[in-house]
Amino acid sequence: MTGATAVRVVLADDQTVVRAGFRALLDLTDDLVVVAEAADGVQAVEAVRMTRPDVVLMDIRMPGVDGLEATRRIAGDRSLDGVRVVMLTTYQVDAYVFEALRQGAAGFLLKDIEPDDLRAAIRTVAEGRSLLAPAVTRRVIEEFARLKAPEAAGAGRLDVLTGREREVMVLVAGGLTNEEIGKELIMSPLTAKTHVSRTMTKLGARDRAQLVVLAYETGLVRPGDH
Repeated sequence: MTGATAVRVVLADDQTVVRAGFRALLDLTDDLVVVAEAADGVQAVEAVRMTRPDVVLMDIRMPGVDGLEATRRIAGDRSLDGVRVVMLTTYQVDAYVFEALRQGAAGFLLKDIEPDDLRAAIRTVAEGRSLLAPAVTRRVIEEFARLKAPEAAGAGRLDVLTGREREVMVLVAGGLTNEEIGKELIMSPLTAKTHVSRTMTKLGARDRAQLVVLAYETGLVRPGDH
């Protein structure tokens, strides 16, 4: 794959050695290229606006403006809709991770991830697919869903959905792909994708990760259902 079609990545972490490590791993791959680095949230947002990457690897805890706020700013900028943010953390269950998913992050990765898994995750996110399939991500959402009861008026948000769209949302929350949803509901993957897209549009969700969070927050799905 040439540089023109490579997945463009921004690295945001306050530790120079961490950024150097990730860059070294990505530089070994022809189809992934690091276009900018950032040591804090402000730099991260500026780098994203300047380079328009496909994926941002964002550390959650950084001085000043942290990764959570930086993610909120990126997700809230309509001109950056194509940018996918993946949070980097050292903990599997982290309140910041849950909040980052609410704010628009596409998923999260542990910093000690294996090199091949890191590259595969970046490609997955760049293609618009979800990082929610790994059980650990659903564990994070379920853990904090247990600590926070569904919003009293939350279920009303789902009134805009058809019965089929609710079914699709439940399956998305279970980590199913469009292909798997199609098999479950006896429809083509393309039709499943259309239902997922319409559901996201109606609920104002940036991506599948936010759909999962909404499924738990509204009580459509409850901890232990999957």
